[in-house]
Amino acid sequence: MTASAYRDHLGRPIVAVTGMGIITSLGQGLSDNWSALTSGTSGIHEINRFPTEGLSTRIAGTVDFIGIPAPNAVERSYAFARETTIEALADAGLSGDFNGPLFLAAPPIEPEWSARFELADRSPASDHPGDAYERFLTALRQRPDPAFHEAALFGAISERLADRFGTRGLPVTLSTACASGVTAIQLGIEAIRQGRTTRALTVATDGSLSAEALIRFSLLSALSTQNDPPTKASKPFSKDRDGFVIAEGAATLVLESLESAVARGAKVLGIMKGAGDKADSFHRTRSSPDGGPAIATIRAALADAGMSEGDIGYINAHGTSTPENDKMEYGSMSAVFGEKLVGIPVSSNKSMIGHTLTAAGAVEAVFSLQTMLTGTLPPTINYNNPDPSIVLDVVPNKKREAQVSAVLSNSFGFGGQNASLVMALEPA
Repeated sequence: MTASAYRDHLGRPIVAVTGMGIITSLGQGLSDNWSALTSGTSGIHEINRFPTEGLSTRIAGTVDFIGIPAPNAVERSYAFARETTIEALADAGLSGDFNGPLFLAAPPIEPEWSARFELADRSPASDHPGDAYERFLTALRQRPDPAFHEAALFGAISERLADRFGTRGLPVTLSTACASGVTAIQLGIEAIRQGRTTRALTVATDGSLSAEALIRFSLLSALSTQNDPPTKASKPFSKDRDGFVIAEGAATLVLESLESAVARGAKVLGIMKGAGDKADSFHRTRSSPDGGPAIATIRAALADAGMSEGDIGYINAHGTSTPENDKMEYGSMSAVFGEKLVGIPVSSNKSMIGHTLTAAGAVEAVFSLQTMLTGTLPPTINYNNPDPSIVLDVVPNKKREAQVSAVLSNSFGFGGQNASLVMALEPA
């Protein structure tokens, strides 16, 4: 193969995916997840991690089958990331030190309320409520609490992963809301394209579901309150959708230059053709009603990939099941694809796994690649009451066999964070 065969339309190294690992509420590992996803199984269930009496939302897609040493978001998120990375590296045929950079998407970290209360109980008494921070510090100086300290460190997860898997350089931890998973992948793509490395480990994880997180999203009126049955709550693009279902999960992708992958005889699972991101300054949580930033994001990803709208055979939608976001995403896709959109299957994994927040972009990238590899389009379940203002082929309720060679995956998040990926089976 000539050297030019390893370069894209802009002369940059082509980036291949050689390993994948995943955990969602559907289970651990790509095989179990894909089997459940394509059969239309929902991983949404009643919450049993903490009491939910009196709460308007009592359901989620928690991952409760991974053992952790301490019940906090850092330990959960690290455990999910560790297991998906083990799977991805085995899939890529790599062992020993990874010897490439690590880009981790991780959730904003705060200690659980139970840990805060315990710390408050052993803090010295004071007549001044404003002294709480100093009292907490005094208590920690008197009796150090490594578990509490770890639970408050945003960068702890990436540092532990770097030590475990022998990555190179300082690990990068990022948080761009619901676009975080795509941002981590995008950083890996750029590191390879710029010649700074021949491989990159891109990980996205979120084990942050707690009572406080549930209440905060509920106060934003963002969550579904259709608790019974839990499996029917997430219904993207349906007329009776009322909010997203919060969930947990993780995904790891091993990225390599195509030249490096071919040289070592690795199997190539797919190609990262392009990535685009644009900021939306309209509101802290709401997307711009005209969809302008999302439209620009999709177009930027297509341009980066050197592809046109007609090249996309399937769209893995952000599809949160919130009234406004689904409407905005549809409008954005319509603006980009025009009349072609009615002929492009568009489904939402979130109808089955819920919204895995920080992990969503990477989780859905794995499912997008698997869609192309297997020739199976996962369905959008709970699609029984179509929204007449959203005219899409959502692959309703049942999987569909169809071979596609290029996929667009969208991630549009809070804080104006928008990112899209274009993936393909083969280089151009």
